[in-house]
Amino acid sequence: MLSVMVIFVDTNLIIDFLTAREPYYQASSEIINLCAKKEIIGYMAFHSISNLWYILRKVPEPKRRQWMRDICKCLQVVGASHDEVVKAIDMEEFKDFEDCLQDRCAEGIGANYIITRNVDDFSNSKIQAILPEIFLEQLKCSQNPAGGCGEGE
Repeated sequence: MLSVMVIFVDTNLIIDFLTAREPYYQASSEIINLCAKKEIIGYMAFHSISNLWYILRKVPEPKRRQWMRDICKCLQVVGASHDEVVKAIDMEEFKDFEDCLQDRCAEGIGANYIITRNVDDFSNSKIQAILPEIFLEQLKCSQNPAGGCGEGE
C-alpha cells in the first residue's frame, strides 16, 4: 500500500493561490486542489493565518474570513511546541525567523517536502524545499513511472 505524500505549504504559495497571482497561480492552484481532494496531505503553519490576514489587509474583511475558512478546508493547520520555538530561536543558519518556525512545523509533521517559491530560504532545513512546479512534475512522474519523465530533472 502506498503512503500518501505529506507536504508543508509555505505562505507565499497560499498567497499565490488566494490572489490568483501570476505567473504562480497555476502551480499553486494545482497543489491546493490536490490537498483539497486529499490526494496529498497539506499543512500550513499556525502563524501563516495571521500573516495572511495582515498581508491581505486590503481585501474586505468578509472575503478574507471566507478565504481563511476555505484554505483551512484544504490545508491542516500545525503549530510548534514551546521547545520547538526555543530551538528555532537558536537556528542562526536561517536568515528569516519565520522560515525557522515553518521548518520546525514541517519537521514536526514529517513532511516529505516544503513547497515554496523561496527554496534558498530553506537551504538549511532537514526537510527538502522544492519549487511548486518541480514538485508537481516529480509527483506526476512518481504516479506514472513508465513514461514521460526524464532522468535527472
